[in-house]
Amino acid sequence: MIRLLVLLLLPLQAVCAWEVSGYIEPELRLFAEEGLQAGQERTNVSLAIQPEFVHQRGSYQFVFTPFARIDQQDDERTHVDVRELYWLYAGDDWEVQAGIGRVFWGVTESQHLVDIINQTDLVENIDTEDKLGQPMIRLSLVRDWGIVDAFILPGFRERTWPGEKGRLRYPLVVDAGAAEYESGQKQWHVDWALRWTQSWGDWEIGVAHFSGTSREPQLSPGVDKGGRLVLIPYYPLIDQTSLDLQAVKGDWLWKLEAISRDGQGPKRYSAATAGFEYTLVGVNESAVDVGLVVEYLWDERGSDALTPFQDDVMAGVRITLNDEQSTEALMGLISDLEYASNSFSIEASRRLYDRFKVNIEARFFDSNEPRDLAWGFRKDDYLQMSLAWYF
Repeated sequence: MIRLLVLLLLPLQAVCAWEVSGYIEPELRLFAEEGLQAGQERTNVSLAIQPEFVHQRGSYQFVFTPFARIDQQDDERTHVDVRELYWLYAGDDWEVQAGIGRVFWGVTESQHLVDIINQTDLVENIDTEDKLGQPMIRLSLVRDWGIVDAFILPGFRERTWPGEKGRLRYPLVVDAGAAEYESGQKQWHVDWALRWTQSWGDWEIGVAHFSGTSREPQLSPGVDKGGRLVLIPYYPLIDQTSLDLQAVKGDWLWKLEAISRDGQGPKRYSAATAGFEYTLVGVNESAVDVGLVVEYLWDERGSDALTPFQDDVMAGVRITLNDEQSTEALMGLISDLEYASNSFSIEASRRLYDRFKVNIEARFFDSNEPRDLAWGFRKDDYLQMSLAWYF
């Protein structure tokens, strides 16, 4: 399969003046225990591929980034998506982009409250870092007083959910096909967003407003066409104003993300994540850097929040070897102060030779409170290993 892919990509690169890159990544997940639900296996193998095609000519650029995964157990995790497919024109102090794109907002480590443009691809990973491509028209203006990005978002992407045999899911399967919307236009409601960013010395600030369909659905019990009890997602219309702030002060990095949202629930609510990262540079006169990360996660809704992070503390350690193989690792513990539950994660990577990268991830869950959203993951401790080949 890999040889066939290379044979197909090389002629395209030569004839059409495209820059072709990307990766192919086999993945193995090993779960410590049998799943809570019938049909959930302890071992899972999958294969992901994400090529990227870039064509540059003067001030114009065309980008195409498809993504596909084949999963051994979960039919819902076997999926295809267009992460990016856009045309971009860059002027001297402005640029316009049209098509399908990805946009990232945020500065904190444990969660990204302000990151709202793209929908979460939840079948990829529960850390919500993976995003689906979003149809958009973006206009960016660069001025002395900051950068302004204006977005028109003419199409909504529903969140992906693990299937019946998938691990790391709620006790009830989410019936994505029965999704409900507040807007009568459903997926075709046109959303918009506006964001201003600026840097002053050691400080970086971002202020944004989003108006449209919430990327975070509410889930309620229902019955599917087969008479089974399932969860039905409901996507309300919201208005969200956000602030992200970052300051570098010597070896200290201070971070804040805060939102105020109206439309998701009976009243407007606020949420925030704030903390710091302190880096010990050159530990014991070596090339190794060690970062100490502490963050507090708060949601005004408390136990009514749609997220498990309503009153939590995150503490972590980031280790960077600064070696030729770019070896790094991040270990983090999130403790829920209300439910006394904990989740621990390890993420590590190391480059092998010029084109390979090994990634290791492990997550452990400790929850004894059924009201806690992490309760459904209490049997899903796992170790994940993958080897990515970059071309």
